[in-house]
Amino acid sequence: MSVHDPITLEIIQSSLQAISDEMFAALRKTAMSAIIYEVLDAGTGITDAAGNLASSGAGIPGFVGVLDKAVKRILELHGNPGDIEPGDVFITNDPYYGGVTHLNDIILTMPVFADSQLLAWTANIAHWNDVGGMAPGSISMEAREIYQEGLRLPGVKLIARGEPVRPVIDIMTVNSRLPKFLRGDLWAGVAAVRVGARRIEDIVRKYGADTFTTALRSFLDYGEQVVLKGLASLPKGRFSIEEEQDDGLIYKAAIEITEQQFIVDLRDNPPQQSGPVNCSRDDCFGALQLIIKNIADPYGVANGGTFRPLRMLTTPGTVFDPQEPAAMGVYYEVGMRLYDMLWRCLAPHLGERLPSGHFASICGTIIGGVHPDTGQRFTIIEPEVGGWGGSARADGNNAMFSAVHGETYNCPAEVAEARYGLYVDRLALSEDPAGAGEFRGGKGVMLDYRVRSDGCFLTAAYSRNKHLPWAARGGREGSANRIEVLRANGSREVHAVVSGLPLNRDDVVRIITATGGGYGDPGKRDPAAIAGDLRDGYITPEQAERDYHYPRRG
Repeated sequence: MSVHDPITLEIIQSSLQAISDEMFAALRKTAMSAIIYEVLDAGTGITDAAGNLASSGAGIPGFVGVLDKAVKRILELHGNPGDIEPGDVFITNDPYYGGVTHLNDIILTMPVFADSQLLAWTANIAHWNDVGGMAPGSISMEAREIYQEGLRLPGVKLIARGEPVRPVIDIMTVNSRLPKFLRGDLWAGVAAVRVGARRIEDIVRKYGADTFTTALRSFLDYGEQVVLKGLASLPKGRFSIEEEQDDGLIYKAAIEITEQQFIVDLRDNPPQQSGPVNCSRDDCFGALQLIIKNIADPYGVANGGTFRPLRMLTTPGTVFDPQEPAAMGVYYEVGMRLYDMLWRCLAPHLGERLPSGHFASICGTIIGGVHPDTGQRFTIIEPEVGGWGGSARADGNNAMFSAVHGETYNCPAEVAEARYGLYVDRLALSEDPAGAGEFRGGKGVMLDYRVRSDGCFLTAAYSRNKHLPWAARGGREGSANRIEVLRANGSREVHAVVSGLPLNRDDVVRIITATGGGYGDPGKRDPAAIAGDLRDGYITPEQAERDYHYPRRG
């Protein structure tokens, strides 16, 4: 059998995809935390020996896109002979040591050998509820340095030649407020990389190391060919954008598209912030990966070759390239803002390809305290769903996760009430009258959590609160992401960014996510569609009159 036999190479490539998916299933089915097994705030993948992404499993696309960067950094940190051996498992969560995102997101990687030859790596990432630091949940808007955000794991060995490194595990456990959850999620991650490694070893035994490495190399080359074909269909030139953020900062970007490259210039941006609103260079690159994938080849393969034409220019010491010891607890909002800004920059130049702006925030919500039934600490950390923008062909989707979040899910009310010291009083579509257009924006949600005990807290950082989801082609802007705290004494507070806000029994945390932006002139909307919106409660009679001139029209 030739190592270049195309059928064999295709079988190996398809097998790698199946292995990545099996790794994800193993992680999901054995994890301790609902944010992993219900929300699926995780990702799995396989790289070649050099750390180039060869195959990705399910989960958050932005998470899958960091795994190759973590492996490459671990290879840099462990470059001496004997540093990397069969049976090893490495762990990192530190953005300055391959962790990429923030300290809550733990990456586990395992080398795969055939005899003494390193052939591949299996890897996964998942959000852990608490890794220490100054605040429960390890995320605080008060953090000024990464040291305050939790225990840093700088690409160290967790398992050496198959044996756990007990001191590392003990240090991790004692630094968490939720040690049982930490241990459970840790061993779920170990199980996932191990099952992936065993499956790859089976493939290598069947087809041989040379055929396996040839398959990986050819698949990466194929990924590059596909994306270059997609680039050829895009308008060429340099496109730029400036956008004010809710905190008053001005973000800037320029995109240059050629036949062979997709270059994003982020050099002229604000200095890194004193708080946790910074995003590592590697994670910013992940936002660019998602953009080029979406516009150049949305349905094909995604691997290391796909992103060879991508270049990113940054200035060290800025929000998109922060330097140690900058805090990064809410990196996700900065990365989301970058992704949405690039989307907005390209939308006018791509015809009708891209919809209007969506709610464009992770809307990460942390509520913690002591469970009244068990006396144990709990911390709920959830991303939220919101409305997507209308497009040239259809209304925006209701209640979907953000564009960087992929196929994740909201936590079921039954699970939330069992696991956390909260009641779920309501989950419904938002009533915000916004996002009018020929094709209207999709609805966000209204989610009410009722607190069951005194001494709880709320932390959150929502964007698209002051600057609303943008519209296109004459549509109307969407509404604001926000949190309302309805106190048991009848008072009401509204927040977008809050840290450690005290909550007591019978206080209600009401999460309201945005309606997406509209697309096209509202005056061109089909009257039958307006009547249907009224019937289904998507718009009010007042909005129909104000935005659509209905029923006066005609």
